[in-house]
Amino acid sequence: MPLPPTTPELADLDLLLSVERLGSLGRAAREHGISQPSANDRMRTLESRLGLVLLERSPTGCRLTPAGAGVAEWARDVVAATGRLLTGAAVLCAAGDGRLRIAASTTVAEFLMPRWLVELRRELPDLTVALRTETSHDVERLLRDEEVDLGFVEDPSAHPDLRDRVIADDELVVVASPGHPWARAGAPVTGAQLASGRLVLRERGSGPREALHRGVRELRDGGGHLELSSTAAIKDAVAAGAGVAVLSALAVRRELATGRLARVPVTGVDLDRRLRAVWRRSCAPSAQAEALLRIAGRAGRAPAAVEWLDGAPVEWADGPDRAQVRTA
Repeated sequence: MPLPPTTPELADLDLLLSVERLGSLGRAAREHGISQPSANDRMRTLESRLGLVLLERSPTGCRLTPAGAGVAEWARDVVAATGRLLTGAAVLCAAGDGRLRIAASTTVAEFLMPRWLVELRRELPDLTVALRTETSHDVERLLRDEEVDLGFVEDPSAHPDLRDRVIADDELVVVASPGHPWARAGAPVTGAQLASGRLVLRERGSGPREALHRGVRELRDGGGHLELSSTAAIKDAVAAGAGVAVLSALAVRRELATGRLARVPVTGVDLDRRLRAVWRRSCAPSAQAEALLRIAGRAGRAPAAVEWLDGAPVEWADGPDRAQVRTA
């Protein structure tokens, strides 16, 4: 049955209950994160919808009228029922078949996720995890289409249907072959020099590509740049002298440590970024997803570069200029 147009807003009923409990419209407004004039307007709207005077206002404050007390009593049941509805919906949303579907950008999927999944397996040994490696834009699309439960992206999510949480800080670095003039000179290059140089780029929509466009305003598509769809292919092309690339420091630690690639210093270019977990606003993360988020969060702001060696996860021990590794 369609509700009549005079049906009060649930948030206004909840605000009325706060006024009753706190004895002050101002304190109720602060609890709800709104201004006192906004709270007053909402109460007057509620009174208009119901055709009743709910608050007795005075210079010293306000209190509920007898009619307001009666409405508050009924509102308690409505608000409580809504809470049960939301809790039940969250349970249904979190309930699954012991399977967690994840989509992650390349940096997260290749260099951070292996260690996280090892820890997740220790906590939830019966959980099946399906991981897809995609660009950051595709991760968000898969979430919106409900094809995955949790995503990890390399740039801020601005989509209104998604929530996000910062997982780690990351740094992009400029790399070239050791014989490249920029590597031999050792002098910092500017954003303008980067934009005019021969670049080897990831495809549009990838985290590094989007971060590079934000950091180097002069960069334009075209211009003889080489575009490849995988980080491994970019590293091979750069090592062969095809140009320079801007990649996550996590992705090139081995190559920098072994001398296969050289780091080119830059000046006036901000290549720092944050790695984020994202999920749908309409559905809170499941218990399994929250477990993975806790594990990822414990990695903190100095994530280790994790790879696989003889079937076991390993991490670089002493930064990008050392070739030591230790078993994770």
